[in-house]
Amino acid sequence: MSNNYEERVTMIAAGDLQEFVPFGRDHCKHHPNALNLQLRQLQPASELWSSDGAAGLVGSLQEVTIHEKQKESWLLRRGVSDVGEEVEYDEELYVAGNMVIWSKGSKSQASAVYKAFTVDSPVLQALWCDFTVPQEKSEKVNIVEKCICILQSSCISVHSIEGKDYIASLPFQVANVWPTKYGLLFERSSTSHEVPLSPPREPLPTMFSMLHPLDEITPLVCKSGGVFGSARVQYVADYTLRIVFLNEEPSIVMTYDTVQSLHAVWALRRVKPEEQSTVLKFSEQVGTPQHVATSSSLTAHLRSLSKGDSPMASPFQNYSSLHSQSRSVSSPSVHSRSPSISNMAALSRSHSPALGVQSFSGVQRFNFSSNTQSPRRHSVSHSPNSASSDSFLAPETEPIVPELCIDHLWTETIMTMREKNSQASKVFITTDLCGQKFLCFLVESQLQLRCVKFQESNDKSQLIFGSVTNIQAKDAAPVESIDTLLVLEGNGNLVLYSGVVRVGKVFIPGLPAPSLTMSNQMPRPSTPLDSLNTPSKPLNKHLGPLEEGVLLSPVPELRDSSKLHDSSYIDDCTFQQLGTFIHAVRDPVHNRVTLELSNSSMVRITIPEIATSELVKRCLQGIKSILPKEIAVQMLVKWYNAYNAPGGPSYHSEWSLFVTCLMNMMGYNTDRLAWTRNDWEYLLNSDYHRNLESHPLARALRLDPLETSFPKDDFSPSLSLDSSTLLFTHIPAIFFVLHLIYEELKLNSLMGEGIRSLVVLLVQLARDLKLEAYIDYYYREYPALVKTSRQTCRIDQAQTGFMHHPSFFSAEPPSIFQWLSSCLKGEGALPYPYLPGICERSKLVVLSVALYILGDESAVSNEASHYLFRITSGQRKQQTEQDDNRYSFRHSTSVSNLAEKLVIWMTSVGFTLRDLESLPFGVALPIRDAVYHCREQPASDWPEAVCLLIGRQDLSKQACEGNLAKGKSVLSSDVPSGAEAEEDDDGMNDMNQEVMSLIWSEDLRVQEVRRLLQSAHPVRVSVVQMPEVSDHEYIEEKENRLLQLCQRTMALPLGRGMFTLFSYHPVPTEPLPIPKLNLTGRAPPRNTTVDLNSGNIDVPPNMACWASFHNGVAAGLKIAPASQIDSAWIVYNKPKNAELANEYAGFLMALGLNGHLTKLATLNIHDYLTKGHEMTSIGLLLGVSAAKLGTMDMAITRLLSIHIPALLPPTSTELDVPHNVQVAAVIGIGLVYQGTAHRHTAEVLLAEIGRPPGPEMEYCTDRESYSLAAGLALGMVCLGHGSNLIGMSDLNVPEQLYQYMVGGHKRFQAGMHREKHKSPSYQIKEGDTINVDVTCPGATLALAMIYLKTNNRSIADWLRAPDTMYLLDFVKPEFLLLRTLARCLILWDDILPNSKWVDSNVPQIIRENSISLHATELPSSEDLNLETLAQAHVYIIAGACLSLGFRFAGSENLAAFNCLFKFAKDFMKCLSAPTASITGHYNLETCLSVVLLSLAMVMAGSGNLKVLQLCRFMHKKTGGEMNYGFHLAHHMALGLLFLGGGRYSLSTSDSSIAALLCALYPHFPVHSSDNRYHLQALRHLYVLAAEPRLLVPVDVDTNTPCYTLLEVTYKGTQWYEETTEELMAPTLLPELHLLKQIRVKGPRYWELLIDLSKGTHQLKSILSKDGILYVKLRAGQLSYKEDPMGWRSLLAQAVTHRNSETRTFKPETISAFTSDPALLSFADYFCKPAVNMGQKQEILDLFSSILYECVTRENPEMLPAYIAIDQAVRILERKEMSETFELWQIKLVLEFFSSRSHQERVRRNPNRGLFMNSEFLPVMKCTIDNTLDQWLQARGDVSLHSYLSGQPTEESQLSMLACFLVYHSVPTPGQLSAGGLEGSTSFSELLLKFRQLKMPVRALLRLAPLLLGNPQSMVL
Repeated sequence: MSNNYEERVTMIAAGDLQEFVPFGRDHCKHHPNALNLQLRQLQPASELWSSDGAAGLVGSLQEVTIHEKQKESWLLRRGVSDVGEEVEYDEELYVAGNMVIWSKGSKSQASAVYKAFTVDSPVLQALWCDFTVPQEKSEKVNIVEKCICILQSSCISVHSIEGKDYIASLPFQVANVWPTKYGLLFERSSTSHEVPLSPPREPLPTMFSMLHPLDEITPLVCKSGGVFGSARVQYVADYTLRIVFLNEEPSIVMTYDTVQSLHAVWALRRVKPEEQSTVLKFSEQVGTPQHVATSSSLTAHLRSLSKGDSPMASPFQNYSSLHSQSRSVSSPSVHSRSPSISNMAALSRSHSPALGVQSFSGVQRFNFSSNTQSPRRHSVSHSPNSASSDSFLAPETEPIVPELCIDHLWTETIMTMREKNSQASKVFITTDLCGQKFLCFLVESQLQLRCVKFQESNDKSQLIFGSVTNIQAKDAAPVESIDTLLVLEGNGNLVLYSGVVRVGKVFIPGLPAPSLTMSNQMPRPSTPLDSLNTPSKPLNKHLGPLEEGVLLSPVPELRDSSKLHDSSYIDDCTFQQLGTFIHAVRDPVHNRVTLELSNSSMVRITIPEIATSELVKRCLQGIKSILPKEIAVQMLVKWYNAYNAPGGPSYHSEWSLFVTCLMNMMGYNTDRLAWTRNDWEYLLNSDYHRNLESHPLARALRLDPLETSFPKDDFSPSLSLDSSTLLFTHIPAIFFVLHLIYEELKLNSLMGEGIRSLVVLLVQLARDLKLEAYIDYYYREYPALVKTSRQTCRIDQAQTGFMHHPSFFSAEPPSIFQWLSSCLKGEGALPYPYLPGICERSKLVVLSVALYILGDESAVSNEASHYLFRITSGQRKQQTEQDDNRYSFRHSTSVSNLAEKLVIWMTSVGFTLRDLESLPFGVALPIRDAVYHCREQPASDWPEAVCLLIGRQDLSKQACEGNLAKGKSVLSSDVPSGAEAEEDDDGMNDMNQEVMSLIWSEDLRVQEVRRLLQSAHPVRVSVVQMPEVSDHEYIEEKENRLLQLCQRTMALPLGRGMFTLFSYHPVPTEPLPIPKLNLTGRAPPRNTTVDLNSGNIDVPPNMACWASFHNGVAAGLKIAPASQIDSAWIVYNKPKNAELANEYAGFLMALGLNGHLTKLATLNIHDYLTKGHEMTSIGLLLGVSAAKLGTMDMAITRLLSIHIPALLPPTSTELDVPHNVQVAAVIGIGLVYQGTAHRHTAEVLLAEIGRPPGPEMEYCTDRESYSLAAGLALGMVCLGHGSNLIGMSDLNVPEQLYQYMVGGHKRFQAGMHREKHKSPSYQIKEGDTINVDVTCPGATLALAMIYLKTNNRSIADWLRAPDTMYLLDFVKPEFLLLRTLARCLILWDDILPNSKWVDSNVPQIIRENSISLHATELPSSEDLNLETLAQAHVYIIAGACLSLGFRFAGSENLAAFNCLFKFAKDFMKCLSAPTASITGHYNLETCLSVVLLSLAMVMAGSGNLKVLQLCRFMHKKTGGEMNYGFHLAHHMALGLLFLGGGRYSLSTSDSSIAALLCALYPHFPVHSSDNRYHLQALRHLYVLAAEPRLLVPVDVDTNTPCYTLLEVTYKGTQWYEETTEELMAPTLLPELHLLKQIRVKGPRYWELLIDLSKGTHQLKSILSKDGILYVKLRAGQLSYKEDPMGWRSLLAQAVTHRNSETRTFKPETISAFTSDPALLSFADYFCKPAVNMGQKQEILDLFSSILYECVTRENPEMLPAYIAIDQAVRILERKEMSETFELWQIKLVLEFFSSRSHQERVRRNPNRGLFMNSEFLPVMKCTIDNTLDQWLQARGDVSLHSYLSGQPTEESQLSMLACFLVYHSVPTPGQLSAGGLEGSTSFSELLLKFRQLKMPVRALLRLAPLLLGNPQSMVL
């Protein structure tokens, strides 16, 4: 056979040919930036390259013309999705001129641009690189930023996928940049003048690394073995080393030494700290003076700029010049999309102590080659080099710390003949088919590809390199996906290699194969290829018409390639004449590669896969793992050639081709080429053929059965095996592996076809190896495939000796079903053999049964050696296999029993629901059982995957939401923007109607609240015109009435803010809609407009200032804390006209309260404060402080201190800060230092409570509010610290506060501010006593907060109300309210929710003498001042009520509610009583407002109807005493009642109480601009006390909120035992620290337990994400909305209890109690009777009852198993079972239910589990028994007897016999004869002997008659 023919045979056909044009090339032409850039350079303002404007212009124009022809380059890589897994497309990075184009596309989908970048100077190189951003120490995982890097001459710009841009200037000219695992690696371009360094100066480093675009560029160090083995660490400064290749995994670098012409490989890693120090010491060694100069020169040189001692004038001038050099700053980054990378960010990452300007310490350090700079960079040419060398000896130089290091691994050996420039032009790493790795480098000058084999050392610490193999090659490229490489030989052939083994020549359809045509010696006339090469005609068209004859002509070929090299004549002439030949290969991705043809067009081809069918892949993988590597590679090569021959097989014939190929290699004579008749006969006689003939398809196609032409027995002897073939000796090993693969495939019910094909091959091999046990085994599994006809053996005895029987080969066939069966029966079983990586399913099933049935918990926790027996080829090392089953449980997950353990372990090894569905039902049953048990009571903290597996989508969705970043919630209602157009926006449109309608479903209270709180529509002014009133007076009257109503309108926004709290996610592209505050009215009947600005009446100036501030806060508070907003959006909302400035001020405060103000840039904060707008300052200071609550943030402290004179140094300039701003700043200090007990702050605030008025009238107005603010702030700073204020004992805080409260002499002013207070005020006479009216409220509340909840009696007694008339006269009644409140807050645990306790706060004298609240006439008394007593009484009671509100805030405590409600009623009666005048209407109204607020606090968020009625009643009262303040209080109460639309409630934590004290301070403003006693802005601090506590159950299937029954368990406390109460969710939960656990109760929803004893963080995160708790409706149940009383679900239960009538169940009714679409359609199609059913009616009834059982028993997923069992039994009854697969499954099911572990579980909880209380299984079992027994009676015993005695059985009985053998697990004849059962005479003997065979007794009873020689059938 000629060589040529052999070549032809081993040709490999390449797949689809496509013309390849880089996508970017085309895109560039149309890219608009090509011109824009030029125009931008023409603008005179921008810095032009040249200093001369005109020249610059000309230059730019020249550039435009040059632009046409530019050099291009591109890279391709396998597509990477955002998540990181690989995807099936290519990504291309195309570079041309100034442009970089990144596109994605594959052969199926067109390419599309992903991103395009245009930069200012020509791009030298573009590449992909991933940078890791190190996280804080708490987080182990580093974030990886996927970036693209663009190298230009002076800088490198980096763009991340997220859209961040960085620009790093380069301090030297870069020759090359490489992406590494850690970051970028730069090679400095070495210039000629550096080579002879005349002074012996230390050479400068040549390689540098940059780990992140914001880090410095640092030199690389290398560690190489020294002469005496001492490794020396030093900078890489050898300019002769060039990098030729860099790889990320394993992280290695390959370099080329230009002097020695040698390649070397180095490992790249991070530097160890000790190496860093070595390098730094080394560079500072002290030698000769001259040496001193040089050694530190490097570091000095590098650092000379960093300290700012540069030779230039100033660092800043240098900065600007630096940027004129890299014009990056004026270019694209000006329009950069990433505000986040500010200079601050740059600073924070740089480690240098440099100047704060873009950390340019690293920028210009390395300007070494300045003299060779291009003129364009002229401005930098005075770099330190040009300065005198003195500057090098800068004394305090500190070197740069290197970050990466390279270790030497391997250098190629020196050969005798070395060419000078043998640098590798292409390097890659490839793997051969057996997983050995090679590093290949192509040396073009010698036309050689050198391949070095390398592998990891045993401890994986380093790489070991082997020998070099040379392959002649002109070019090469790896084909990753199939572990091969393509080599282009010198003569133009493409050859495929695997490692260094030649696979075969690649035949490209449509391209001439040069080797065949070359040998014609005479050049052929040129083909029409050249002329046709135009893009208009596609490539394959003009490659088509080549004559086939040329390709296949059997002309002797030039084999000697060496001759070819010499005869350049042939080279030139043939190739040129030929027109096209392959010139290079490039861009390999996956299995695609581009060929460059000589006519410069490109073609992309795919190299075909090694196998496409799953079955062949499995078999190849298995055989490969068992053979020695060399043989495995040869086998794969042969197969690959056979499979991919030109015109290769279709998918279907792949298996038969594989079988042929495999048998050929084993020595069977099935040679394709000598395709003799005998083989045809053999095929006809094979079982495979017979099986096919009986196939229904053959019948359908009416194929005639082919007859064999000569009798069967006459097999010619030529068919014995050829023992010299490759795989002959390994036949047993291969057979065993294929058998294991067969067992593995049995565990996947989708692989049925493959199993049948595999059996045929296995049977053939088993017969030839004479393995009786195996043949019997296959017969039992597939009786129809395996006929027991006599077969000739085809292996001579002599040859059997050569065969290599591996140690793992077992005579008994390993059977996975058999193994499981013996486990279930509780018998011992041998370890099951398994192939690592191939039989993963077998391993999984074995281990899960070991865990769940045998209860061995160690089975899955460590190496599972005693259940599994691992099979590997002899010389393979054990450790190469990854130990992926070393799974250790995380401690966070709670694991109690085996079922949970099993489920958690299965998900940890990646087992999913789909895998479970493809397991056969018998094998899956134990797992399903475990799943069923877990589903009932899962733990709430299981990971998402576990919840998915057990079918609790509710939990898995919860887990998945929990991992998501806070984003828009499921329930946020998206109001279409069109909606706001028709109706005027009242600011309440964005509420979540869906949830609110569930919470308050019976009435329209939400609409009512909305009506009460809207302030955007005109009010109705109805005044009746009396006859005597003139028109003009009537108009005035109307306007006065409107003025009264406006007092109420202006108070509404505060309540609206509470109602809409955190309910809206703004769109970042639109400003926040702020509803307008409407202060006009409409007068009926003609609806005329009434306006206050008509000038008829006096309107207070600036009346609406604060109202619009509140309106802005209300609008801002709608924004939920989870929204995504940034600094730009906040500034973007700034209104254009000045009238809205107050609203914007409020908006800023609101952003602080919901935590968004921290995003506002410092610059903007400064900007707002310098405007001097009072409201903006107040809003901003309070907002910033609230956002930084309790952080002691220094920057904010400075900001606040500027506004508080007391915190400034005494000598500082007096700033004129408006009084209200000072108040806000003082409260701000309190918030920022809350709970820190910071001494200095406390001292200053203590003094400020009693700040005296200054001489020049400063601090004289509204002193009360300042003093109160100082008191509140002091209270916050020392919040709850009580007596243990560490280090403050000398301040005497409590005593000082007591003095402020009761009065007395002023103390001497200590501290630095005493100068200021020397002279008293000229206007206010205060003397030297404390003005208690000013200081008392602040001091009282400060005491309350410092001693909050401490139950400190001594302090509380100071606050007791005075009990003598004399003392009562000294105290303002209003202050009694504060004292009572403070006293109760201190004695927190004494507060009781009843009226008796409230009254107990009233002193005796008042109780005895005061008028009861209901009295009608006055008692007369001389010595008592009744007015004082009455006022004191009401205020004390109000104070006690308020404390009750604090104590039970947000608890909905019924007792507290009833008590407060009674007092509210009393106060309302009092107001209408005649005695009201004594107490004073104002006082009563104040008290009533306080009680109403207390009520609202207790019922916060609940929307209680009675309180709502009270609020509505108060809303309607507008005349008389009702001023702005009271309206404010009433509407705050209404807002609290519906806090956040029912989603929020109040907390009683210390900081919440502090916030509420500020917000609900019980002195209300008299008019809308009254801030005398309390700053109005503080009313909004209630936000800090609000916490989300609404739990909304969401049905996971419909994704809508629903009702669910919750059971809430409280922890026991001193007041009550541990109790449980039931709530119907959606509901507000009690405070979490009071709870022990929450469970979603059945029967309608799956139970779900949230255990709070382990910590509340999980529930907190659920609540903060809108409180969504996913629940899942049980099968057979309807939601509470559809079926409120549960009657429709009762129907289901009624049917269950009458089990006998289950058959009467009508499929139509299923919709009544399940809404699962799959079940409904099953009922539709399988359970509804059709017209002419006939005998099928019985099946329908069965299906209906099966469906019913599955639904009511909660396991619809068992439906397929039920039906499969039923079908199998029916087939058995019809005696048509051709394979016993289903029977095995039924057997496993029955064994599972009788297994010991299952019985125990049933004992523990009798009514739960699969198939429980069901008649289905017993019926099925009975049917099988009956069928087999009938068969046994009807002649079955004969065939059974002949089987047991080893005679052939008649064909018709074979399948039933197999069923009998399997079902009764009868031993094989071989085992029986070994057991010596022949001579038994009695049944008892049999029993004894059968104990070893482990055969069940019921089977033995059926066999006994045969074995005892009594052939009369004996059936029980």
